[in-house]
Amino acid sequence: MTDASGAPWRPVALVFLPFAAGYYLAYLFRTINALIASRLTADLGLSAADLGMLTSVFFLSFAAIQLPLGIFLDRYGPRRVQIVLLPIAALGAALFAAADSLVALTIARGLIGIGVAGSLMSGLKAVILWFPRERLLLANGCFITLGALGAVTATAPAEWLLGSIGWRGLFELLALLSATCALIVYLVVPEPQAHAMPVRASRSIGLKSIYHDSRFWRLAPLSATCIGAAWSLHGLWAAPWLADVAGFDQPRIVQYLFIMAVAACAGALILGLGADWLRRRQGQSEGLLAVIATLFIAAQFALTFGWPIPTVVLWAIVAGVGAATVLSFAILAEHFPKEIAGRANAALNLLHVGGAFLLQSGIGLVIAQWTPEGGRYPSAAYETAFALNTILQAAALLWFLRPDRQARRSASLGQRVHIPYKTKRVAPDRALHGYHLARRAYAVRIATARAEAAHWRSAALGAGALSVLLAGVLAVSMGRAAVTPHVAVEQFGTVSTAVMANQYGRLIGRTPALYVAAE
Repeated sequence: MTDASGAPWRPVALVFLPFAAGYYLAYLFRTINALIASRLTADLGLSAADLGMLTSVFFLSFAAIQLPLGIFLDRYGPRRVQIVLLPIAALGAALFAAADSLVALTIARGLIGIGVAGSLMSGLKAVILWFPRERLLLANGCFITLGALGAVTATAPAEWLLGSIGWRGLFELLALLSATCALIVYLVVPEPQAHAMPVRASRSIGLKSIYHDSRFWRLAPLSATCIGAAWSLHGLWAAPWLADVAGFDQPRIVQYLFIMAVAACAGALILGLGADWLRRRQGQSEGLLAVIATLFIAAQFALTFGWPIPTVVLWAIVAGVGAATVLSFAILAEHFPKEIAGRANAALNLLHVGGAFLLQSGIGLVIAQWTPEGGRYPSAAYETAFALNTILQAAALLWFLRPDRQARRSASLGQRVHIPYKTKRVAPDRALHGYHLARRAYAVRIATARAEAAHWRSAALGAGALSVLLAGVLAVSMGRAAVTPHVAVEQFGTVSTAVMANQYGRLIGRTPALYVAAE
């Protein structure tokens, strides 16, 4: 981790920390709506669908510039990209502070999304350019850990500021911080030498080639559904769930959001360390991603079906999975060279934020199908929305664990790029020499065998985890079937409501105990 001058502290102080500050602001902007949701609803009379759409516009605008962002990162470098984008985030925050309608808030939120869209990608690109390849997993984990401190700030510290300056004053402060961060990047971060001489090999590799790579699409569905869902739940729907389903008051909700933010920070660091250890021991980290996805699905099952597990543990798992980008981008780095790392990461991150937008707004639309009672939506609304999430993630996990025959028949895009240019001009008589052919065939067979063994290990691990998950569901369902649930039924002068409740109980295999409230 040294630069040309040999000073090990310079990449950390002059590159790592300024870009980490930008990602800190991006994480703070992404999760702050969970804290101010009740205040926005009270001040502007927003419904659940309005709140979901307002918050998810951040991801929509975020996703809209991901593809050109990757090209700009590879062509101009992360420093120049951040200098242009962060002032847009400052402008959006200032407009958000002054907005007095849903339309104005939506436009401001969209500008914020554009302004911080390059924070994660710029930081990861800078890490690739300035840090050794063998330490990328650890560096990425530390980078995302520092950025996730923005989620910690969006809990108790932000709640304290809201009590003194209000949500408008808070966004005015965020506007000032965004402009300051842009100035620091402009004054402190040096230009990497890697952009002085563009690599020829990267010119022929565009987004079309990346999106046509079979290994990319083996990873993308699982990464998008799990990380997108974690971002949407942590960024917005955790707080309404804690208020409507768990019945918590605002101080306790803030306490839970703080624990979730700490879990996101710890998750990034733990996943970075674990993936770095696995890479040095086994050469790949795909199995760890499958385990994390299975744990995430199990946590949502527990929230949906009311398993006897502490709620704080389940929501901490949900928040921690949002840091699984450490694994996803590390897996991409194994398949694509660093010259096109910006485009590859942006191609995947587009699916992350696009999935977060669809899931966050979709959850709001599903919940809005129920009528709120006393300002709170029923638990059935959240259960339905969470169940749809888990179905998508389970399908993506099965797709990820399937044997990758296409990858065994041909080399990955990253391997094709790393073929030396001179080998294409070797004379035919030498290229067809028996020794060279035998050596090449042996290397291909060894690589194929190792890839197949790794895929089968991942498949076995995922199948075992799913078996344990299904067994747990069955055990909990059998245990709950023996318990008589209590259903409160209001009497409206007849017994038809009680009869309907009994019929519903027989349909779901349970016998509810009816408590008829007298008029």
